[in-house]
Amino acid sequence: MLAEIITIGDEILIGQVIDTNSAFIGKELNKIGISVYQITSIQDERTHLLNAFKDASERVDVVIITGGLGPTKDDITKHTLCEFFNDQLVENAEVLAHVEELFAKYISNTPISDINRMQALVPSKAEVLHNANGTAPGMLIRENEVTFISMPGVPFEMKRLMTESVIPKLASYYKRPHIIHRTVVTYGMGESAIAKRIEAWEDALPSHIKLAYLPNLGKVRLRLSSKGPDFDELESAMSAEIEKLYPLINDIIFGLEDDESLEEIVAKMLTGKNLTLSTAESFTGGKIAEKITSMPGASNYFKGSVVSYATEAKINVLNVSKEVVEQHSVVSAEVALAMAKGAKELMKTDFAIATTGNAGPTKGDSNAEVGTVFIAIDGPKSKYVKEFQMGSTRERVVEKSVNKAFELLQKEILKM
Repeated sequence: MLAEIITIGDEILIGQVIDTNSAFIGKELNKIGISVYQITSIQDERTHLLNAFKDASERVDVVIITGGLGPTKDDITKHTLCEFFNDQLVENAEVLAHVEELFAKYISNTPISDINRMQALVPSKAEVLHNANGTAPGMLIRENEVTFISMPGVPFEMKRLMTESVIPKLASYYKRPHIIHRTVVTYGMGESAIAKRIEAWEDALPSHIKLAYLPNLGKVRLRLSSKGPDFDELESAMSAEIEKLYPLINDIIFGLEDDESLEEIVAKMLTGKNLTLSTAESFTGGKIAEKITSMPGASNYFKGSVVSYATEAKINVLNVSKEVVEQHSVVSAEVALAMAKGAKELMKTDFAIATTGNAGPTKGDSNAEVGTVFIAIDGPKSKYVKEFQMGSTRERVVEKSVNKAFELLQKEILKM
């Protein structure tokens, strides 16, 4: 059971917009046993669209299209679908009523125009999928055993259509295999070293279980994937292989990810134990707090952050002693601990994370080498600080440090 995703828009090709739609669609399709064979990004250009539609229809069962459904002349997806399916546009009364309702409710100071009304034109062969969040409807056309689905490119519109309309329809149309994944997260060892350690185990994996190495800034995820008709058999075989894997890398395993990020796991742990957190960030610039606050419900456990980038902020806001800074340098274990203590007392939290370091490219207020990082945790039972060397590329130093901070915090919460 194969699908192809086609994203339409010059803004994707020139890098003005990042294609997050494909990642979301691919994950949702995978959940119901549909594998993505290919992802294609193309221009808003008639010949290009027609060729892409033709090629996709010859190699997959489902073609998912996003983008090119706006009311302006550069949005030609509907017209090109009509040409491809030898069809014509017709006005859909329900879509028109929805467009008029949206204008009356949310854009009352702007009269609806003929251009806006054109959103109600859809191919006559299409089944209309209601877009509750926007004016451009989704469209579904089935022909020659291939299902074409066209959705708006606006992510929050597409996501609702995908989960509420597209996935249920595809699940009802096709008999699909089960696809399962298990992701083992490791820290502290490189990809090649892990591969050498588990080589014999990997070589002995059953043919239906595939292993992929996913390295990312301080961690390596080992993703096992399996596909087949019997879910219980897949689950049993997968569990057996993971049980064999654990003793081989016991010292570097963080745990199973199962589609949850490390920060999501930490958030659940804090919430479950009714614990609170604050952060004091220097070179990470609030990125730890950003990851936390991007998750729903963060206000239940996260009280706030101080981005004390300059030395003065560390002294004046977090009450880090000026003498400690002068004696040990702003990039030091002592300052990191003092920052964590200051955040914990200021925000009145159970835990506090603090980061200070030199991400480069210059040394700034410290003589510490570029890549030198100190991460401190101040908790209910203990406080400690660790020093790391995170490399020389600024972006990697920051991102690796953010990941490491969550890893250290998770280990401390487990002690509670």
